[in-house]
Amino acid sequence: MHKFLVSFFLLATALVQALPVKTASATNADSPYTSQLHIASTFAMQDFVPDGNLEKDVWRQTQHVSFDTDWTGKRNFPELATEVASLWTEKFVYFAFRCKYSTLNVYEGDDSTKERWGLWDRDVVEVFLNPEPARLNHYYEFEVAPNNQWVDLEIDLDKHPFNEAAWDSDFEHVTRIDAKRHIWICEMRIPLSALKAKLKTGEVWRINFFRADGQGDDASRKFLCWSSVPASKANFHTPTRFGTIRFVR
Repeated sequence: MHKFLVSFFLLATALVQALPVKTASATNADSPYTSQLHIASTFAMQDFVPDGNLEKDVWRQTQHVSFDTDWTGKRNFPELATEVASLWTEKFVYFAFRCKYSTLNVYEGDDSTKERWGLWDRDVVEVFLNPEPARLNHYYEFEVAPNNQWVDLEIDLDKHPFNEAAWDSDFEHVTRIDAKRHIWICEMRIPLSALKAKLKTGEVWRINFFRADGQGDDASRKFLCWSSVPASKANFHTPTRFGTIRFVR
């Protein structure tokens, strides 16, 4: 019996060590969160204003994650492959998206300096960010379209309506479209003050990344997400499926 337990322990240890990196932040048994996906946000020595240039050294030196699956995680769309990276400083958290596309579907003629309600009905990238993981149903939503239209929302699923449209983060964002290569990019920075949060090395928040793409109604459009949300219908507002973002140096 003793030899069996020792063998079992050695086997279990080997299996744990063999787990891929993305499961390193696995949730504990008491956590409502079920996603094991992880992204690292790298500390930047200096703040910078987004300009849509993702070739800057600061972006080259941070981790990128990618996704091309729909919300269920079962259907792949390599033609819509999306890369995401993150940086942080004592004042801001930054995100960068690089998105492949076939055609673009945006609202035409709107003033991009003003918030656009219903932006999710066109092509967008989205960050759902929860700086207080213990508050499962409270988080923030940031959306940017290829033509730099935007919307930001404070979400509280315990309230009705759950999306606070009047909330304004003053987040900054710039987009660029490379029509020749069929790639559009987005660079954004979010003030930590708007999130009522401070960051320190090793801090862990909850996060998910989404993308909406395509023409027509929801039945014909594609809804991609980083951490899948198994369901019969796309519902990005499923915070139990948020992965983790760890702020590192």
